[in-house]
Amino acid sequence: MPSASKSVEIDVSPEEFMKVVLDFESYPEFIPEMVAAKIVGQTGDVWEVAFGIHMVRRLDYTLKLTKASPTRVEWKLVTGVFKKNQGSWNLRPLDGGTRTHADYTVDIQVGMFLPGSLVKTLVGKSLPSMLQTFKARAEKA
Repeated sequence: MPSASKSVEIDVSPEEFMKVVLDFESYPEFIPEMVAAKIVGQTGDVWEVAFGIHMVRRLDYTLKLTKASPTRVEWKLVTGVFKKNQGSWNLRPLDGGTRTHADYTVDIQVGMFLPGSLVKTLVGKSLPSMLQTFKARAEKA
């Protein structure tokens, strides 16, 4: 699967949006496909988080997520069903810092056979939908 990038503008500050991004264990509350998210280790601004998503069947994986700056989070795969899962959130203040432009980039390579339609769904439909769920969660808070 090639990498994909999407952007969204959110009506909260970058600091407020970053709080939503870093609240990993609450992801199942607002991301429909996410069935589990548990922090399994943390050192400073680096977390290992075990995730479970349901896309036709359950897929489990662990990511190492790093808050590289106040406006950037990066991740890479530790273990799981993917050959590769890496990406980032990059946040940029808008309107004097009261709003946020968020860029989300992900590069996933599946480590097992998945139907082509499912792979297309992961990037083509799920990614824009997921950005909208993050936006709604941040603006609701």
